[in-house]
Amino acid sequence: MNEKEKMGKGLLYDPSTDRKLYAERIKCKNLCHKYNRIYPEMVGHKRDMAVRILGKTKNLFYIESPFYCDYGYNIEIGDNFYSNHNLVILDAGKVVFGDNVFIGPNCGFYTSRHPINTESRIQGFAYASPIKVGDNVWIGGNVTVLPGVSIGNNTIIGAGSVVTRDIPENVIAIGNPCKVIKKTTE
Repeated sequence: MNEKEKMGKGLLYDPSTDRKLYAERIKCKNLCHKYNRIYPEMVGHKRDMAVRILGKTKNLFYIESPFYCDYGYNIEIGDNFYSNHNLVILDAGKVVFGDNVFIGPNCGFYTSRHPINTESRIQGFAYASPIKVGDNVWIGGNVTVLPGVSIGNNTIIGAGSVVTRDIPENVIAIGNPCKVIKKTTE
């Protein structure tokens, strides 16, 4: 099994010495660099570039610049997706966003983990756990979503939260660590 296959299965892998993974990261980072340099009024060009970066998109979406990710092909966004400025997705693992997801500025979604064992960590080993965000989710500014987390449908994550564990559907959650404070009401 090669390092990319290990990464995709959430197994311990070595991202620093695998030439294919390195080349894929550089390609993606170059595309992100180009995306971030496109003038705001060139909406169609931005959309075309985002489609080249991301693994799966639907019809209606917009990602404000700057936007950064590692591979791009592990990111899926649903219809009517919007992200404000400075979205960072470290997508060694899958990151899937449902329909009608709105993300505030300065948010990060991080699938990468590193070993607790000092020797393995120093050698650069990593593993990844997927992130899933349901439909109709609103994520406030400066939110960090950590590896392996799922956020349920119709949920609001308050600004400044650090989401360390799954958040159910139909709730408002906030804090560090992020905790449910109440159910949403129509």
